[in-house]
Amino acid sequence: MTNRNPAPQSPWQKILGIELSPVSHRERLVSALGGFVGLLAVYFASHALSGPASPPLLILSIGASAVLVFGVPHGALSQPWPVVGGHLVSALIGVACARMAPDAALAAAAAVGLSIAAMHYLRCIHPPGGATALAAVLGGEPLRAMGFGFVLSPVLLNVMVILAVAVAFNALFPWRRYPAFLARRTAVPEPAAVGYEAISHEDFVYALAELDSFIDVSEEDLLRIYGLATGRHREMEAQGAAAA
Repeated sequence: MTNRNPAPQSPWQKILGIELSPVSHRERLVSALGGFVGLLAVYFASHALSGPASPPLLILSIGASAVLVFGVPHGALSQPWPVVGGHLVSALIGVACARMAPDAALAAAAAVGLSIAAMHYLRCIHPPGGATALAAVLGGEPLRAMGFGFVLSPVLLNVMVILAVAVAFNALFPWRRYPAFLARRTAVPEPAAVGYEAISHEDFVYALAELDSFIDVSEEDLLRIYGLATGRHREMEAQGAAAA
């Protein structure tokens, strides 16, 4: 059973960013199993495409994507567009930098920096994309020889397999629908007309425990967001009353 009242963070835990997220052992084991199944599927799909005489075509950054889509399935960085767009645009930039930059260090730095910028503007930030860009530059002569074919195989192949497994695997568990759009959500009651009732820290802990999924936002950030939202609501009410 999930611990709904975890011990408060110590100062060192806050400094190091150790979140005491109330996630059950069941959820953690399901995440691990998903990563195992996902990477196994990517391996065999790549092996089938490359043929028995050749090594399977895997990008190492797909392991980091597996952590996100199975460990944080409802996170913003784990959704299909960030996964697909983040890897593909980073692969394109990485190959271009490997071909155009005269120095390996310059090419690697430019590939990662430009990939971050592109992912920002295309709204597909996916941290493993940086590793994909780096692999295109520093992955050795076999990867450089692929040219822009690297974007289709192994990158696109790996990405599509891991996404297909993520959708199918998470569909087996009602609280883990993927993409997050498919997640079952309970109806949120409308706030009272006179204002918002206070939400305590324990209320947030309870809500996070009910979700039973790793949320990539700290409790303090959630409380800050709530405070800003309710503060704006009270300010608008005060302005309305003054105008009347």
